[in-house]
Amino acid sequence: MTYEHSEKEVERKRLPKSLRATGAVATLSLCLVLGSVVAQVPTPTDKYAAPANSALPPSDMQLNLNRTALVVTDPQIDFLSPKSVIWELVGESVTEINTVANLDRLFVASKRAGIVVAISPHYYYPTDKGWKFEGALEKVMHETGMFNRPSAYSTEGFENSGADFLSQYKKYIFDSKTVIASPHKVYGPQQNDLELQLRKRRVDQVILAGMSANLCIESHLRELLEHGFEVAVVRDATAAARIPDGDGYLAALTNFRFLANGVWTTEETIGRLLKGKS
Repeated sequence: MTYEHSEKEVERKRLPKSLRATGAVATLSLCLVLGSVVAQVPTPTDKYAAPANSALPPSDMQLNLNRTALVVTDPQIDFLSPKSVIWELVGESVTEINTVANLDRLFVASKRAGIVVAISPHYYYPTDKGWKFEGALEKVMHETGMFNRPSAYSTEGFENSGADFLSQYKKYIFDSKTVIASPHKVYGPQQNDLELQLRKRRVDQVILAGMSANLCIESHLRELLEHGFEVAVVRDATAAARIPDGDGYLAALTNFRFLANGVWTTEETIGRLLKGKS
C-alpha cells in the first residue's frame, strides 16, 4: 500500500503551528520517504521492555472465552495511516511498535477464538465545534479536523476519510458480528454504549488494544476497571504521540503496569486465546 506524499504535505499544513516543527517531524522524514515499506518492518522496542527487577506482582488473569471481549479503540485512518492529519506526531510510534500489523493479528485470533469483538470509535460532528473549552489534545483534534464527520445521520464523505476505519480491518469490523459502539467524544467510554454492549453479552474480561495509548486506551482502561471489568492491555497493539513534551506511549506503559490486570504482547495474547479455545 502506498500513499501520495504531496497529499500528506497538504494535510501537514492543517496541524497547529505549535506542533508542525517538533522533533517528531525530523525523525519521521525517513518514514515518509519510504512509505509503507518502513511501516511493515518492525523495529526493536527494548527501551519499553518490562524492568527485570519489577516490584509489581505478576498478572494472574486467566481468560474465560465465554466472558471475554477484544475491545479496540479508534482503529481509524487518523491514528494508524500515513494519510492521518497527525501522522507526524504518532507515525514514529505506530511504525516502531508495529501496531497496525499487531492489531490485525488480534482481530484474526479473536474471530477464530469466537470471542466478542467490539469497536469504540471516535467521531466529531459539526455541533461538537460549539464547545466553549477544551483540553490541549481536544484542541489539536478539533483544529486538524481529526475524526470529522458531517453528521451523525449520514455517512457522506466517510469512506477513506480520517474518521473511517483502516481498510484492512473492515472485513473484521463489518462482518455483522462485531459490535460498533456509539462514539466516545473525549477519551473514555463514559459517553458511549460500550459498557452496555459488553454487559448485555455477559462480558467481564476485556482484552484492550487500539489507539492512543495514553489517551483513549488509558481512559478506557481506567473506566472499565472502575466498573468491575478485568482488563489486559496489549502493549504492542497500541502506540502514542511523541512530541517535545513527552513520549505518550512510555507514559501510558508505566500506568498500564500499575493499573491493568495484565500487560501482554500480541504474541502472548494470541497464545492465551488459543489455550482458552482448546
